[in-house]
Amino acid sequence: MPDTLILPLDSQEATLAVAGGKGANLSRLIRGGFPAPSGFIVTTAAYDAFVAANGLRAWLLLTAGAAAADAPAALENASAAIRARFAAGVLPPGLAEIIRTAYLGLDATAVAVAVRSSATAEDLPGLSFAGQQDTFLNVVGEEALLRAVVNCWSSLWTARAIGYRARNGISHADASLAVVVQAMVQSEVAGVLFTANPLTGRRREAVVDAAFGLGEALVAGRVEPDHYVIAADDRIVGKRLGRKQILVSQDAGPSAFAAEDAADRQALPDDAIVELARLGRRVETLFGTPQDIEWAWADERLWLLQARPITSLYPLPDGEMAPSSPLSVWISFGAVQGMLDPFTPLGRDVMRSFIAGMAGLFGYRFSYESLPTLVEAGERLFIDITGALRNGFGRRMARAVTGFVEPGIGQALTEIWDEPELAPTAARPGFTVLRRVVSAFLPVAVRFLATLLRPDASRHRIQRRIEALVTSIEARSRQDVTLAARLALLPELLDVLPVALLRGWLPTFAPAMAMLNALMHLAAELPDGRRSALEITRGLPHNVTTEMDLALWETARRIQADPAAAARFATDDAVALAAAASRGALPPAAQAAIDAFLARYGRRGVGEIDLGRPRWRDDPTPVMQALQSYLGIQDSAQAPDAVFARSALAAEATIERLADALARSRGGWLRSRLARFAGRRVRALAGLRESPKFTIIRLLGVAREALLASGRELVAAGVLAQADDVFFLRLAELHALAAGEQGRGDAHPALQQLIAERRALYAAEKMRRQTPRILLSDGRAFYEGVRAAAGAGENVIAGSPVSPGVVEGLVRVVLDPHAAGLRPGEILVCPGTDPAWTPLFLAAGGLVMEVGGLMTHGSVVAREYGIPAVVGVTRATQRLQTGQRVRVDGSAGRIEILEPLATPLSDS
Repeated sequence: MPDTLILPLDSQEATLAVAGGKGANLSRLIRGGFPAPSGFIVTTAAYDAFVAANGLRAWLLLTAGAAAADAPAALENASAAIRARFAAGVLPPGLAEIIRTAYLGLDATAVAVAVRSSATAEDLPGLSFAGQQDTFLNVVGEEALLRAVVNCWSSLWTARAIGYRARNGISHADASLAVVVQAMVQSEVAGVLFTANPLTGRRREAVVDAAFGLGEALVAGRVEPDHYVIAADDRIVGKRLGRKQILVSQDAGPSAFAAEDAADRQALPDDAIVELARLGRRVETLFGTPQDIEWAWADERLWLLQARPITSLYPLPDGEMAPSSPLSVWISFGAVQGMLDPFTPLGRDVMRSFIAGMAGLFGYRFSYESLPTLVEAGERLFIDITGALRNGFGRRMARAVTGFVEPGIGQALTEIWDEPELAPTAARPGFTVLRRVVSAFLPVAVRFLATLLRPDASRHRIQRRIEALVTSIEARSRQDVTLAARLALLPELLDVLPVALLRGWLPTFAPAMAMLNALMHLAAELPDGRRSALEITRGLPHNVTTEMDLALWETARRIQADPAAAARFATDDAVALAAAASRGALPPAAQAAIDAFLARYGRRGVGEIDLGRPRWRDDPTPVMQALQSYLGIQDSAQAPDAVFARSALAAEATIERLADALARSRGGWLRSRLARFAGRRVRALAGLRESPKFTIIRLLGVAREALLASGRELVAAGVLAQADDVFFLRLAELHALAAGEQGRGDAHPALQQLIAERRALYAAEKMRRQTPRILLSDGRAFYEGVRAAAGAGENVIAGSPVSPGVVEGLVRVVLDPHAAGLRPGEILVCPGTDPAWTPLFLAAGGLVMEVGGLMTHGSVVAREYGIPAVVGVTRATQRLQTGQRVRVDGSAGRIEILEPLATPLSDS
């Protein structure tokens, strides 16, 4: 057998694929000059050779694949069967001899070795593979070593490892395992070092847990260790002594524990604690990310036993911030937009370009690359509000705006409000800032007043201009036939859009918000005054998102009216229907209705603010799912158009009711007239809330289609592997392609490898379970939404009320609207929504979102449809389960769990 079955621990060939994560990291530590015990790696090729020699591979995949991830007994049975087959397996003679030879070649004093599993499955954002495979300590002798190696291999198939991979979409076929064999360090003290505080996220602190003996009891959670916190300047700023009641030692045997209570003794001396923290900072520098390091202390010497990234920390922009850097505060752009997924690289550049264009209207000249107000972290965008918080006026505005737009962010700001580094340095904006703001907004103010006087004329004017702009850009795109010309379309779009929005849309929509606020103020002294004011926004006309949803409902009615079309939608699944629609192969009535819908709205899609995300024209599966859901609505009184019409009538009646109630108050005649004036302008103009987003998406859709055409041409030329690879390039890289700088044949493999790496990072980030609402440059991350008031009860979950009313129903947790399966009347529980989610609202009985505020897309549409809605609910998709019966109170911002989950409903 080849010698590559074994590698020295310091080998340059010890990559992740060959040596597993633990082996690759240890090899890198040793090559970097860090103190780690010597040893060797039994590579993944050896594991593969054992599996092949015993005919296990196909059987392994079949056995593991048959065990459901949420069935503990099945997982245990599958694991027991697999591990029994490994134990009964036979090591190929050549492989056994190679391992023996490597063992005998270790230092003669190293009678005992540690045998550690090293899997190839890497830790992912928010997902850690630590502790899933086995480690064996104090292994002595050739035969014991061979047994330990096989047992490590079989631990790739523990019940927890099988279930973890299955739950997180990681293929069993891609999993392999190497084994690290190291000289055993008979430590007096051992433990774990975190180079950043894993509880707070602070990058300026290191944390050490320490216990007497070997570190196995601590890692296994069987001992209460000492706990030390070390600041970046080497000061020990926290120290708590644990009982350290379990000692693992060589005398106790390879897997036995001996009891000892040592609560009155500090395990590690102060100078060793500081030395360990310094070592950790060097390791962090080597790997470029905060590390979780296992260490040992023997004969007054520190040893590093393994290092791995701390997966629970949210990454910071541009890597780690220096400890001396001023504190910066970033809020999640995605939380504000209701889209928590990562952005594609080109999507980030385009959004940065758009924001740079908006800044230009205020006299600030930035390129998209140098824009300081948007930073990237975890493949997502964050808005830098540090400057606002350090200004007295700015921090008041930041608090008011964030509390209105996304209450979770507003509440999280209170956690850092008194940070000394954020103390305001100026009470009001400077003259230059005021001049720029006044210059930008003076034309807006003039149009604002004109709109109040003639709301319908102003609305018609902006709608005509929007349609003319879209028509012009579409005509221009049809003339572009080269990548350079198509790329030139983007800056043209990003130049005209900010002007159109600031000077066209804003003075038309802002009066609606001003009138709504005035109405809420007028109604404040009335019982349920705020709720009544919000009810005026139900059934709003002129909302493009509502119009889209009602157009989809009309499409469903046309399908229902045609027997052939109705039968097809009753029998085929959404994927098959989408494929047929894309080919033009549906029954004529259905095909015509769907084509008409997609012609107007097909550039929408989930995560549509990211240029790189697919649109309904690319894949109409979500449209088919929504249509099938609509076709399940049998009660004509609950039909979306009927619900919308009732909402509109109720809103008009509410204006009159408020006006009549105010007429009976002090100064009633004037207040009543003002209420009618304000209410009618809210009805005439507030529906324009969705127009800018729809305009942006339509125009970005034009650019996307043009770039995909170039992508197909680049695929034909062998430059790219698939057309949508263009969205995994940065804007500068695309310009380089257009200029021919990447046109050489030898550059294509490197470019395709870069794209593959970015796709892998994007896929990994999509699996991240939580995105912070607020991120600080010292590493602290704030994930919480609106918190429940004290005494609310364990069955009550709190959020922010955004659409009044109370509804009871069964929960349907939906993480991806492509696979919603929402049934009429169910409570839709989701991370966040953009307009592409709103077709689901027509079937939903209520709405619960993890992010959002009073004026986010989901909230606006929920109010228009009269759906009770609560947003800003921390981990709603984890705390609520499909099939639970709950009561959603959209007036008070409460979700009450009425019945615990007995039997979860199928998502089919």
